[in-house]
Amino acid sequence: MTNHPATHVDASPVTLGLDSFGDVTHDAQGRPLTHGETIRNLVEEGVLADQVGLDHFAIGEHHTDWMPLSAADVVLSAIASRTSRIRLGSGVTVISSDDPVRVYQRYATLDAVSNGRAEVILGRGSSTESFPLFGYDLGEYDRLFEEKVELFAELLKEKPVSWSGTTRPSLDGLSVYPHSESGAIPTWIGVGGSPQSVVRTARYGFSLMLAIIGGPTARFAPFSELFRRALEEFGQPERPVGVHSPGHVAATDEQAVEEFWPHYERTMRMVAAQRGFRVPSFEHFKHDVGPDGALYVGSPETVARKIATTLRTLGATRFDLKYGMNGLPHEALMSAVELFGTKVAPLVREMTAA
Repeated sequence: MTNHPATHVDASPVTLGLDSFGDVTHDAQGRPLTHGETIRNLVEEGVLADQVGLDHFAIGEHHTDWMPLSAADVVLSAIASRTSRIRLGSGVTVISSDDPVRVYQRYATLDAVSNGRAEVILGRGSSTESFPLFGYDLGEYDRLFEEKVELFAELLKEKPVSWSGTTRPSLDGLSVYPHSESGAIPTWIGVGGSPQSVVRTARYGFSLMLAIIGGPTARFAPFSELFRRALEEFGQPERPVGVHSPGHVAATDEQAVEEFWPHYERTMRMVAAQRGFRVPSFEHFKHDVGPDGALYVGSPETVARKIATTLRTLGATRFDLKYGMNGLPHEALMSAVELFGTKVAPLVREMTAA
């Protein structure tokens, strides 16, 4: 592996969590479950994540038949009612096609329901189905994100807001409620590879979540350094860097690959048909599963070693595994959640402490 100058070591403890896109699960005969069954299963997975000692559980926003999680905060509230410790957040909220005021209000309400455990990860959205659904022009993609993040940053101050822009009506000294009990909802921005997005995140003083879904993980090391330099230049306090990547944990490396690959390949075919990219081959998949790639598929020991290496390489202190894939059965997901909490997380904490 190539050495990078990177790696600033943050004094913060390592935290570990799970992300879900609410992919439709299948039964033992391979038949898709209903959207309702999938969402209820997701609640059970979030409750288990708390029970096995994980730090974060996040749900990404999507609006499709095979990822029907369009109201993550509602599902997170259900999980909050049955948990006591785990932090609950979006991963991501597509702020560009939403109203920042309503996003703030929903997550401030989740913060109240969960007794201060809410957080938000804002993103542009690599999936763009929400734009036509809510009447937004993809030609305004950059402007929508910039203006709405700017407004959300003002809302987080929990003071009367004066703001004007071109993408929604202005606010003139209006107060927005409820207020969070802590005084601020922790906010991250998900970044998929743009230096400009890294600098923007630092400018607002948000935390940085690196969304790494393919290719060599180490290529993101310069972004961590850019983020820390930008925070200093903007006079912002230190903020953590996190990593979000897909994967699957099973008892052995072979079992993990056998369970995950068919569903990954089918999902990539669906996405490729929509976005026009080449479907990854099994050889490409195996490379990404390998030591330098961005897929964390394997036994607890294999996945833990890879996460610990990633955290060191990128100078990050948080790792969220995007678990699940369209078609995987609920039982396999519950097993993966349990293994990640009881086996992977303790190993990563031990490795990074050393």
